[in-house]
Amino acid sequence: MTYEELVKKALEARKLAYTPYSHHAVGAALLAANGDVYLGCNIENAGYTPTNCAERTAVFKAVSEGVRNFTAIAIVGGPDNAEHLPICAPCGVCRQVLNEFVDPDSFDVILGTDDPANCKIFKLSELLPLGFGPKNMSFLEDYNK
Repeated sequence: MTYEELVKKALEARKLAYTPYSHHAVGAALLAANGDVYLGCNIENAGYTPTNCAERTAVFKAVSEGVRNFTAIAIVGGPDNAEHLPICAPCGVCRQVLNEFVDPDSFDVILGTDDPANCKIFKLSELLPLGFGPKNMSFLEDYNK
């Protein structure tokens, strides 16, 4: 799957966003190593804290189906009524969740717009420098012996 196709899938997912409060709809398309794509949209809640971002929705869907190996994610977001969508980067919590399941130096984060050919690509490690992940928990191996 090309990254342009992945951005198109993120645009499709964005249409399903539930954003009655912020009116900022986001869609994500997570590419698994096996070629499957998991879509996610942001889902708001009046209590704000229970709100879930599109990226985490996609990751949680995949992980809940037993998939834990990913190569890329495309993210598209912006105001509901925007004529053109700007680049929309993942929040810190989503960056951390992605970091749990990927190699941040090889995982691509595609930040798309309403034009699937116009995107910016980053490695997760660029968006989350010095990220805390499973490798940081290796000290627990000594405790589990």
